[in-house]
Amino acid sequence: MAAATTAAQNVAGIDVRQLAGHIGAEITGVDLAAPVSDALMAAIRAALLRHKVIFFRGQRLGHADHVAFGRRFGALTRRPGRKHGVHPEGYPEILVVDPDAEDTRYGRRFEERLRPKALRHDSGWHVDLAAAVNPPAVSVLRSEVVTEYGGDTQWTNLVAAYRGLSGPLRALADGLRAEHTLYAACELLLSDEEDVEVIRRLTEDTLLSVHPLVRVHPETGEKALFAPPASVTRLLGLLPWESRHLLELLYEHIGRAEYTVRWRWAVGDVAVWDNRAVAHLQPADLDHIDYRRTLYRVTVLGEPPVGPDGFTSEAVRGEPLTVHGRP
Repeated sequence: MAAATTAAQNVAGIDVRQLAGHIGAEITGVDLAAPVSDALMAAIRAALLRHKVIFFRGQRLGHADHVAFGRRFGALTRRPGRKHGVHPEGYPEILVVDPDAEDTRYGRRFEERLRPKALRHDSGWHVDLAAAVNPPAVSVLRSEVVTEYGGDTQWTNLVAAYRGLSGPLRALADGLRAEHTLYAACELLLSDEEDVEVIRRLTEDTLLSVHPLVRVHPETGEKALFAPPASVTRLLGLLPWESRHLLELLYEHIGRAEYTVRWRWAVGDVAVWDNRAVAHLQPADLDHIDYRRTLYRVTVLGEPPVGPDGFTSEAVRGEPLTVHGRP
């Protein structure tokens, strides 16, 4: 039996410590608020491609530092206008991730109101902005206010999930396409006035794309099972009942514990993940208590996914994401 590889490696003067069997690494020995050399950035990027999500504890990033670090991965993007959500004054690239930040737009803790309408208990697994024809390539999230307990975020390795399928099922998935849109995992009712308002907004400004069910990573060549339940509505070319049952099987598979890593947030933590290779799950264990939790996120412009058969994602409705601000 081959000896197990060490859980920590020293690369370009930083320590990269693997956190779980298939995904995740914590990086120490770097101050992201200080100038990051090209060599150090190359090491960070290599760790990201290998581990899919990387974490930095106790960083001292302000909004300008956050934007600057995000741009080291590529040009930043966001949804246009108010559809982007709340952002700090003077920093429109940043999305405020705070359950109370959107009170003036949707009513208190809008996402918590939708959670009981989920079609599955694990419907929250998502890829950032997957409904766009060119979802972001990388997301960078930092914490400012955290909870005393709970509030963990989870990530799952969609490359490992693809590899974990049987050969015949991988062959089937390689040639399928999936339709993605917003709120796909929620049961929105015409008998509920707040739901009707959500439906109205969706029909007025629809974001709808068709992606390959399996996407080939443009840098590593790895295949990832691109089936986040939060955005997938159906598999094209299948009968409705066939699509529903196959998606249920895939949803259960991508959320299997062995493919995941869980992060307990502390003030100043930074998480960077490869949006082309992972899905993530926001916390759902705090809805019953009064709490404060504030994080900030930037996203890096991505490209339309390409499948093993060469199919490239197509926009059905809505515009592609574009570069925001200075490149």
